Amino acid sequence: MTKPATPATEQDNKPSNFLRQIIENDLAQGTYASRRWAGSPGDAAHHAKGEPDPAKIRTRFPPEPNGYLHVGHAKSICINFGLARDYGGVCHLRFDDTNPEKEDTEYVNSIIDAVKWLGFSWSQPGNYAAYQASDYFDFMYRAAESLIEAGHAYVDEQTPEEMRVNRGDFSKPGVNSPFRARTPAENLARFREMRDGKLADGAAVLRAKIDMASPNINMRDPAIYRIRRATHHNTGDTWCIYPMYTFAHPIEDALEQITHSICTLEFEDQRPFYDWLMDRLCECGLLAAPAPKQYEFSRLNLTYVITSKRKLAQLVNEGKVNGWDDPRMPTIVGLRRRGYTPESLQLFAERIGVTKSDSWIDYSTLEGCLRESLENTAHRAMAVLDPVKLVLTNWDEVMGADHLEPCTQPALPHADEGAEVPTRHFKIGKEVWIERDDFAEVPPKGYKRLYPGNKVRLKGGYVIECTGCTKDANGLITEVLATVIPDTKSGTPGSATVKASAAITWVGVNDGLQAEVRMYDRLFTDAQPDAGGKDFLAALNPDSLKVVTAYVEPSLANVPAGAHFQFERHGYFVTDRMDHAGGKLVFNKITGLKDTWAK
Repeated sequence: MTKPATPATEQDNKPSNFLRQIIENDLAQGTYASRRWAGSPGDAAHHAKGEPDPAKIRTRFPPEPNGYLHVGHAKSICINFGLARDYGGVCHLRFDDTNPEKEDTEYVNSIIDAVKWLGFSWSQPGNYAAYQASDYFDFMYRAAESLIEAGHAYVDEQTPEEMRVNRGDFSKPGVNSPFRARTPAENLARFREMRDGKLADGAAVLRAKIDMASPNINMRDPAIYRIRRATHHNTGDTWCIYPMYTFAHPIEDALEQITHSICTLEFEDQRPFYDWLMDRLCECGLLAAPAPKQYEFSRLNLTYVITSKRKLAQLVNEGKVNGWDDPRMPTIVGLRRRGYTPESLQLFAERIGVTKSDSWIDYSTLEGCLRESLENTAHRAMAVLDPVKLVLTNWDEVMGADHLEPCTQPALPHADEGAEVPTRHFKIGKEVWIERDDFAEVPPKGYKRLYPGNKVRLKGGYVIECTGCTKDANGLITEVLATVIPDTKSGTPGSATVKASAAITWVGVNDGLQAEVRMYDRLFTDAQPDAGGKDFLAALNPDSLKVVTAYVEPSLANVPAGAHFQFERHGYFVTDRMDHAGGKLVFNKITGLKDTWAK
């Protein structure tokens, strides 16, 4: 089961929103207090045999298994599972697998993994499996026959073009189908012929009989079943007719005794049909009352991101990215490989809130949540991403030939008071790697790092004084030259005797480790890459990935895949989940220490 209800004192600290207000009002009014739960989904008769529902509310997360989940789904997961957790309820994971042509067990498995990784569970006493809409096909068919028998549905054999024309538009009402006046007995016989495979694909559909003059076009006799000869990943070839999503979804909610069916705003116009169908099936005694209610919130619009499954698939299929888990992708598997944490995505969902109005969330908000998540947990380390060798020309004279001086630095400099602080160990010698831009032969105004005559501290080590550089035949700097000032090591009594204008990061040539570092950035240069029909491919960022050979300190020699670090000065990095193995060090850049895209 999801976590028990949050105590009232903690609940009061959570930001309120209209969904919380609805749930709290329903709990206060006892709207769903009479519900019973038979331990598994079922019709009215099934649940009548059960006990009073131990879950105060039931929500659901119902993805279609036709692709990999993205950051927008992460928001929905956090909302639905989070509300169930906070109000003593259960959130169901349900696969809306009513479209046999696009669904696959690969996506089923990836969805299960994503929900678990985000920190949520759908299990409840005696029932630990996720649900599948396809398991309800028998009941959906029975519900369709019930609607036909009650005069609420009919088989329409118009062509798709005729149905489109006769449906009307916003300025004119629709026209009744010539098949609308069939008797229930005629419709039932024809529907069974559809079921038995006696009609060709597309030859007929079952439509709800509502109102062809309704101002809501979705209520103009919507299709609820179509003929589709396709092998289903769960039911195989048992069926050649399949329910439409708008018909199946409310039924799935009702069978599972969902109380609050939460979806995004694009389904708002479908709510009247949701309620109409629930009323009809409760009237005939097939479903238990009170029926679920649908509530809509605004979907996530995140800058520099696209969330269309079709467009994401295009990026993968055309080789614009390296698969669904490419760290530049907004998929959950991509975000995870990039280095995002479950805590950062949960914080993001809470911070952006739940509203009824569409708005754009800046990508920097997501990155900010990631930085907060890692600030006090990611171990520090030094890495040199654009290395040039620094030679301490007097090292042998003042420190001893081949001498390597041990150095230490805290791995978590901001650990809680009293907590045991882990320590990093590394050594400084005659040669170290530094960042190429930490030296300037002719320094610009305000420059405080290495230039001839200036003193800086090698972080955790000694103060040094720059004396110059050497260059190759093309004028490229090959070495920076400096002298070490003895008795100035960090943490020793003499460390403050010589003033240094800055402290720079470094990695020892003797014990540093070579690593592949993938410098990821935003995939698009346009904040709204596909808005208004724009060609999103034209907005691809040519610098979204740069691969460099870097040097990192020896404390990173045996770190596991998926481990997070803050490379001092550079930002947050993670060992790649796929390629960091077998002695090969591979780090992905997650984000910088601050927003570099700010205007």
